[in-house]
Amino acid sequence: MKTFKSTSLADQVFDKLENDIIQGVYPKGEILTELKLVEQLGVSRTPIRDALRRLEQERLIADTGKGSLVLGITDDDLLDIMNIRERIEGLAAYYAAKNITPETAAELTHITDLQDFYFSKRDLDRLRQVDDQFHDTICLLSGRTVISDTLIPLHRKTRRYRRIAMEDWSRATQTTREHYEICQAIVDGNAELAQKLMSQHITNAKVHMIKGD
Repeated sequence: MKTFKSTSLADQVFDKLENDIIQGVYPKGEILTELKLVEQLGVSRTPIRDALRRLEQERLIADTGKGSLVLGITDDDLLDIMNIRERIEGLAAYYAAKNITPETAAELTHITDLQDFYFSKRDLDRLRQVDDQFHDTICLLSGRTVISDTLIPLHRKTRRYRRIAMEDWSRATQTTREHYEICQAIVDGNAELAQKLMSQHITNAKVHMIKGD
């Protein structure tokens, strides 16, 4: 944490705490206090207090009066998140295909090329990072602010489960293939196919996550 920049310190603290809660660094039931986090992160109380308030709004923690209780992501949360993604992430792919340009096509193709490279190296950590990038980029390419603002936080909240899914090599293989097909449909400007493939991709991911939870 000593490497934090002076700008957007509260955002950086929030991002770290959110990620650590989602990844299980701070398990469900743990109590977080401002003093404990000051000592651990090496920052002042002000950005920590702001981050805790935002985490409470995200319902990842709850104030107990003596500290913040870690709630994390419950099984019901995961199911709800994946149901939401199942219904609207296809729209992101649809609009991305409608808005595709040579420049954005090259950007998305580059991401799938990176995916293939890390897949061939069996680098699961990098493969998971590219998975994040793939989905977030399609949201942004959709040009629909409401869709992006809805989906990108949900992508973060399922990060731990997607990491676990990637450790199943059969699912990693399937994900890589599905991403390639989605990318091709978007690059070709085939909005209907892109929507269909993305919706099916999220359905497959949901089934795997729920089954493996």
